[in-house]
Amino acid sequence: MTIRLIVVDDDPLVRAGLTLMLGGADDIELVGEAADGAEALALAERAAPDVVLMDIRMPGMDGLTATDALRRRPDAPHVLVLTTFHADEQVLRALRAGAAGFVLKDTPPAEIVTAVRRVAAGDPVLSPAVTRRLIAQVAGAPADDRRNSALARLATLAEREREVALAVGQGRSNAEIAAELYMSVPTVKAHVSRVLAKLGLNNRVQIALLAHDAEDDGGAPPRPGP
Repeated sequence: MTIRLIVVDDDPLVRAGLTLMLGGADDIELVGEAADGAEALALAERAAPDVVLMDIRMPGMDGLTATDALRRRPDAPHVLVLTTFHADEQVLRALRAGAAGFVLKDTPPAEIVTAVRRVAAGDPVLSPAVTRRLIAQVAGAPADDRRNSALARLATLAEREREVALAVGQGRSNAEIAAELYMSVPTVKAHVSRVLAKLGLNNRVQIALLAHDAEDDGGAPPRPGP
């Protein structure tokens, strides 16, 4: 499958470098470039990309606003955030808006190509464990209203689904969840899919963020009553 890609960055030199780098991959087709979020939205409407490689800080419409708008569209493309910082509030907000992960601008070219391929395949380019470290560095404890909202959303899940969601939030892989909860890996995948559908989430990263929001001061959400 050929991956249709848009590159969005306000620096023409960065765009040229990324275009040169990604254009050499046989399975990636660069279908356009944009210099800000507004251009990216218009281009995505015309070009129907599979993946958008999105800078966050741009004049005009920034990458965060554009990511949120793209992810709300039917048949939304995957968004891979491009940033210069490991731990940044804007990165966290982009993940909450539905970005599938992030790569640093100084990431080796081969790793950026791999990241685009992973995102196109539906895999987040950021483990839940890394997400939790990012949250700890830039966000601190969740606000009470966000925590209450997260608890209410988790309460809508069946018990097994909630256990799987919390395990995803702890950075467990499907295989680790299967071993811990005594179920098969396909069953874990099915539970993850149902959690995403029930909660209206895009990916495992958002499940991890929701699980973090539900945590109390002791580091874990309270168990619901019977």
